[in-house]
Amino acid sequence: MKFLRDKIDQIKKPFEKGQKFEKFAPAINALDTFLYVPNHTTKHGAHIRDAVDLKRTMITVVLALVPALIFGIYNAGYQHFIQIEGSDMSFGNLFFHGLWKVLPMIIVSYAVGLGIEFAFAIFRGHEVNEGYLVSGLLIPMVMPVDLPLWMLAIAVAFAVVIGKEAFGGTGMNIFNPALLARAFAFFAYPTFMSGDKIWVSDATTIDGVSGETILGSLAQGKEVAYSTMDMFLGFIPGSVGETSTLAILIGAFVLIATGVGSWKIMVSGVVGAALTAMMFNAVGLTALMNFDWMNHLVVGGFAFGIVFMATDPVSAAQTDKGKIIYGILIGFFSILIRVFNPAYPEGVMLAILLMNTLAPTIDYFVVNGNIAKRKKRLAKSKQLKSA
Repeated sequence: MKFLRDKIDQIKKPFEKGQKFEKFAPAINALDTFLYVPNHTTKHGAHIRDAVDLKRTMITVVLALVPALIFGIYNAGYQHFIQIEGSDMSFGNLFFHGLWKVLPMIIVSYAVGLGIEFAFAIFRGHEVNEGYLVSGLLIPMVMPVDLPLWMLAIAVAFAVVIGKEAFGGTGMNIFNPALLARAFAFFAYPTFMSGDKIWVSDATTIDGVSGETILGSLAQGKEVAYSTMDMFLGFIPGSVGETSTLAILIGAFVLIATGVGSWKIMVSGVVGAALTAMMFNAVGLTALMNFDWMNHLVVGGFAFGIVFMATDPVSAAQTDKGKIIYGILIGFFSILIRVFNPAYPEGVMLAILLMNTLAPTIDYFVVNGNIAKRKKRLAKSKQLKSA
C-alpha cells in the first residue's frame, strides 16, 4: 500500500497549485480520495473525524444496489429467452445475455455523467462531486433494457446539468437526478419508455411478443398472468433493477443497518401505499382498483423507488416528522396515479418528484410547529412561576 501511496503522490506533483496542470487537479484528487481517506483537515466549526466520508457513504448505497442489479441482469436474459427464443435456459446463458444488454447502459451512464462532473469541477475549480457514484448506477436501473444508448446519454446529461449542476452540484439539487433522467426520457421519447415490447430485449423486432408489464395489462383491463410469488421474486417484465422486491429488500436492510437510508421514509411510504390501495380495493370499479393491495407493493417501481429514490438525503424531507409525512404522501400519490392514469400506470416516479418539490415546505411547517409548541410551553411555565 505504501508503494501505491508514493506513486499517487508522485503523480499528483504536476497537478499541485502553481504547477503546469493545476487546472486539472480535481481529476487526480478524485482518484486519491477514492482510494484513501482525504488527508486535509477542516478549519472551522465543530466536526467529527471519521474515515466514512461522502464517497464511502455513496459506495454503501452502490453495494445495496448490487442484489437488484444482479437479478435485473439475469431477468433481462430470462424475459428474452422465455418470450422469444425459449431454448437453452441455463443460468449462464440468461445472465450473459442480460449482461450484454445492461453493461453498455452502465458504461454510458458513468462515462457521460462523470465526464460532465469532471468538466464542471475543472471549470469551477472545486473537487469532483461524489454523488454521481450512485446516480450513475440508478439511472440505467430504472430504464427499459432496450432503450437506445444515445437516448440514455442525453437523459443522463439532462439530469446532471439541469438537475444537479444548475443548482450548484451535489447536495444542492432539488430533485432526485436519477428520477429526473427517467422523467426526461419518458416525456422526450415516450414510445421508447412505454408500451408492450420495450421491457423485453429485442422484442420490438419480432411480431407476436407481448412484454407488457402487470400495471400496463391492468390499465387495459386484462388478466394478470403472474402469481404473487413471481411478482415478489421479480420474474416479470419491467425496468432493469425494479422487478425483484426480494433483492430490493436486501438492499433496504443494508441501507437501514448502516444508517444511510431512512427507515421512516421506507415504512411510512409502504403504509401510505397500502392504505390507499385498500381504499381503492373497497371501491373496486376498475381492474387497477381491484388489484390486491399487497400486489401493489411488489409490482412496478414502487419498492425500488421508496427504498433507493425517496430516501435520497438531499431531495427528501430532513425532519423526523417530515420524513413520515413525506413517505406517506409518496405512497398515497403512487397508488393514486396508478389507478387514475391509464396512459402511464406507474406512479412512483411522478409521486417522488412531486414530493421532492414539497419536501422543504413539509420541513418548514414541521419546524415552525415545533417552535410554536415550545413557545406555548415556555409561556405556560412563565405563568406558573409568576403564580
